Amino acid sequence: MVGQAGKRTGEWSEEGFDKVIQINLKGVWLCMRAELQQMVRQGHGSIVNTASVAGLTGFRYSSGYVASKHGVVGLTKTAALEYAPEIRVNCVVPGHTDTDFIRDTMTRRGPEILASVPFGELAKPDDIAEMVCWLSSDRARYVSGAAFNVDGALTAG
Repeated sequence: MVGQAGKRTGEWSEEGFDKVIQINLKGVWLCMRAELQQMVRQGHGSIVNTASVAGLTGFRYSSGYVASKHGVVGLTKTAALEYAPEIRVNCVVPGHTDTDFIRDTMTRRGPEILASVPFGELAKPDDIAEMVCWLSSDRARYVSGAAFNVDGALTAG
C-alpha cells in the first residue's frame, strides 16, 4: 500500500495517503464521469465499480486503502440515486482473491487470512467476474445502488 503497510493512521505520510486516494477513489470517479457522460447520451447503461471488503469495515494499518474503498461504495450509491432509472450503478465487494496482488501476503499471513474466511479459501477471479457479468446484464434490470459481497462470508460476522 504505497509504502504505508504496517503503519497506524497517524503514521501515514500525506503523500502515501494521497496516492492511495488518487488511484482507488479518484480513478474510479474519473472512469465513472466518462462512462456516465456516454450513458446519458445513449439513454441507458450499467456501471459496476470494484470496491473491497475494506469498503464495508475497517482494517488495521490500512487507513488510506479503507477510506478509498468506502469512498467507492459511497460514489456508487450516490450515482445510482442521481441517474436512476436509466443508468444502473452497483459495485462488487471482493474479499481475499487469488491474484498476484495477494500472493506475497499469503506467504507471510496465509493461515491467518484463510482462518478469517468462513469458506476457508480465497475467491477465484472468476467468482468476482460472474457477479460483474450478472450486474451488467439485463437480468439485474432492477438492481442499482448496491454493494455485492463476493467474500466467502468474510463480512457476514
